[in-house]
Amino acid sequence: MAKYKKKRARELKQDKFRDWTLKFFDQVGDRLEGKGTAILYGLGGIIVVAVLVAFFLKWSHRRSDEARLAMGRAITIASAPVSATGPVTPTSGPSFSNPQERAQRAIDIFQQVADKYGDPYRTEARYFVATNLLLVDRNKALAELTALTKSSDGNVAALSKFALAQALETDAKYDDAATLYRELAAQSGGVVTPETANLRLAIVYKMQGKKKEASDILFNIVDAARKAKDSEGNAQQQSQAARDAAQELQKVDPERYAQLPPEAPPNLPF
Repeated sequence: MAKYKKKRARELKQDKFRDWTLKFFDQVGDRLEGKGTAILYGLGGIIVVAVLVAFFLKWSHRRSDEARLAMGRAITIASAPVSATGPVTPTSGPSFSNPQERAQRAIDIFQQVADKYGDPYRTEARYFVATNLLLVDRNKALAELTALTKSSDGNVAALSKFALAQALETDAKYDDAATLYRELAAQSGGVVTPETANLRLAIVYKMQGKKKEASDILFNIVDAARKAKDSEGNAQQQSQAARDAAQELQKVDPERYAQLPPEAPPNLPF
């Protein structure tokens, strides 16, 4: 009954708008008395189009807000703590007894987003589903990540390729992982930086026993980062990937590490 009342109220509002519109057109038509029929119909068309556009924009914004909130809830689930004893306090948010339980719950929520909303939310949700599937159904996750590497969304494609490469690296499929890391390193900019991709590539080479190849890549990352200057000639802040590369190089090849230029002191504000 409540649903019917709401529906009927909407119908009455629509009827009221229709009656007002027809009355308006009749009044204007009487004044023009056939002198401007074409203009009248053109004006009517403009009004109708304007109303439809306004309605669509309002609906679209509301839909986007809903999708963003849904994605936020799903991400909160995916990043919730794992604790066998449950939340510390009632307000501490969701927690799960093991990573698989959390991953499955996140998959369910992200899948709902993918089913209900269009892009970009659908494709982003598919990516999160695939990464969480790595803990639940690894083969299905690898297949989904492979498909997403061809996504028209450049960020999702790059993130999926990086996640796939990491999964292959974990599975000791180093040649396949190295191929993906090299492809990512060849891309300038983007959500996965060449530094990050090259760092992982060097680690894969280290796992394969290719010490020289790993050392060369790590040295180049750190050397370029320490020599980089901003537009005012000051040393640029090093990325986390560059700092991690320095630590890796020190372990892999201490002699090559000693050849690096000294690290510039931090720029202090005055």
